[in-house]
Amino acid sequence: MHPSAERFRERAAEELDFDVDVHEFAEGTKTAEDAAEQVGCDVAAIASSIVVDTADGLVVVVTSGANRVDFGKVADLGGVPADTVGMADADDIKTTLGWSIGGVPPFCHDADIPVYLDETLMGFDEVWGAAGTPTAVFPIHPDRVVELSGATVADIAE
Repeated sequence: MHPSAERFRERAAEELDFDVDVHEFAEGTKTAEDAAEQVGCDVAAIASSIVVDTADGLVVVVTSGANRVDFGKVADLGGVPADTVGMADADDIKTTLGWSIGGVPPFCHDADIPVYLDETLMGFDEVWGAAGTPTAVFPIHPDRVVELSGATVADIAE
């Protein structure tokens, strides 16, 4: 198992008492489309963790792979001006969260930051999130994502 995926699995077990069923794919799962193809599910069931930079710091937005994040809605949720919200810098993500782009899980971050979950994911019995690396994903019920991440379920899609 990739060391980052193993670290995620260990952290989830130790910190949250959650047994992560990691699935690794040599071809990668960097995009929602790649992940859906590898897993064999609808792209809408991919729970993509997008890290957004706001005036108040980083926020993780877990969105359906079929959707794009609406930065204005993220700004409204965080109570910050819309012009202060955009994609986070890769180095800031790694430094703050401990994970690299393409592998950011919905929980087990190095910093305690807000997490927003795309309300459309709540319509699935199972979604697939990144497991610490762009080659690993794991299945989870959306309610468990909310429980384990402390996410706010919201309308964040364009």
